Amino acid sequence: MENEKTFKTKTGFCHILPNKIILTRDGIIGNVAKVTVGKNITRILIIYSGLSTFLLYSAFNSFQKGQVPISVIYLIVSLFLIYGIFTSLKNSATPIIERTKIKSVKFKKATFGITRSRFEILFEEENGKIKKRLIMLPGSMSNGEKETERAIELMKEEKLINE
Repeated sequence: MENEKTFKTKTGFCHILPNKIILTRDGIIGNVAKVTVGKNITRILIIYSGLSTFLLYSAFNSFQKGQVPISVIYLIVSLFLIYGIFTSLKNSATPIIERTKIKSVKFKKATFGITRSRFEILFEEENGKIKKRLIMLPGSMSNGEKETERAIELMKEEKLINE
């Protein structure tokens, strides 16, 4: 592909073309992501919903048995999952984003030991809805700092971000 600029992501590669951004999955992590997430995040949100329902039931059951500390832990974990579900509803796992549909691209720096560096792309889907696509960058165990610098440089070069 001519004029292609590529950088590594957590699960594969991001290819920046003149008219679109294509995310490909590669290796073991990419194959697992293909199976669990696919092209949308509905499947993973259903799994989280089932898990949080089970945890709420377990919290209620433990509370009735007088096991208050474990029921509080189940409740906290369940509420955390429910929060994650609602914040993820506007996310997308689409592998192709048309550059003309991109509204904004933001870079979020990693919090050491807690989060990864990532790009958040706000774009318009075919149906007119605004969605967010996260591009997770490699972690510190896989040369993440160097790859992150390269990714930022390419995004600036392509005028997708202007930090």
